[in-house]
Amino acid sequence: MNIQSFFVVGAGQMGHGIAQVAAAKGISVCLHDITLELADKGKKQVAKGLDRLVQKGKMTAEAQRALLEKIKPVADFAQVSQVDFIIEAATERLDIKKKIFAEMDGLARPEVILATNTSSQSITEIAAATKRADKVIGMHFFNPVPVMQLVEIVRGLATSVETDQTIYDLAVALGKTPARVADYPGFVSNRVLMPMINEAIYCLFEGIADAEAVDTVMKLGMNHPMGPLALADLIGLDTCLFIMQRLYQGFSDSKYRPCPLLVKMVEAGKLGRKTGEGFYKY
Repeated sequence: MNIQSFFVVGAGQMGHGIAQVAAAKGISVCLHDITLELADKGKKQVAKGLDRLVQKGKMTAEAQRALLEKIKPVADFAQVSQVDFIIEAATERLDIKKKIFAEMDGLARPEVILATNTSSQSITEIAAATKRADKVIGMHFFNPVPVMQLVEIVRGLATSVETDQTIYDLAVALGKTPARVADYPGFVSNRVLMPMINEAIYCLFEGIADAEAVDTVMKLGMNHPMGPLALADLIGLDTCLFIMQRLYQGFSDSKYRPCPLLVKMVEAGKLGRKTGEGFYKY
């Protein structure tokens, strides 16, 4: 399938990152959000990131303009019937994702693949909201999308081999490294990462070490570029809690039980960088 145009549902951090990566490869992108103001904000965030590259001499102003011209902010679904590929990067709520997919299914051409950037939800269940389950797949990018190399390719129960190969090839064409994983809660990335973060929070909760010591051990002892508690602050503690709850519910295994300290911090609104305070102050 020759994919020359994207429709990205959700202009937040992940959505506008996906739009930037696609536009950088010459692909036309409709960047959608519930209001045109939010969609415009997503494009402005792309421009802001590119400004830094221009200032550092890593991109020309002409290349920046050409990339930005490829991104069109929209607040309706008028363009859905005309695009070659649709990817959803909305909030991690299954009910919202299923509603979006049902609507996209009714508007998109029959041959168009519908992908989701979900980091933990069931591809199989999302696909069931459509009449093209064979053309629904997970395409999980990592934050920040323009920098991070990995894309998890997640096949649902009904996803066809053809759909899987098309999206694998698309990831390569976007300059990413795809990894095929099965459709289980958290896939591979969050099934491994989130319990590690949760255990680091337990170390703090149980008084084994302070936050800085926990992160220092993992950075210098395990050669991690960032400590797990600082990483949790970057991801958002509410997101970490959501994924841990998803793992706990999905596997019914106590090893995925969220640390009580994580729960309390989310209840207190201390969500990390986005609120100015989490395990560290910003």
